[in-house]
Amino acid sequence: MKKVSMHEAKTHLSRLIREEFIVTNNGRPVARVIPLEQHGRSRFGFLPADEIRNARIPEDFDTMAAAEVAALFGADR
Repeated sequence: MKKVSMHEAKTHLSRLIREEFIVTNNGRPVARVIPLEQHGRSRFGFLPADEIRNARIPEDFDTMAAAEVAALFGADR
């Protein structure tokens, strides 16, 4: 598998991203980059495409579960 330095990965990411490679830092492997097509995922998220197209955002979306979220941060104490 191709190994590239951190600097090379930052500089040439758009060229490298189409293949699998290992990023090294001071010669030590720190990350493995795998294109999504090779990883078995080719779409965003987990919903089927027709469910995303037909999804509706509720009117109260901005305040949904506000009480539960506030409780998680201790606002009810």
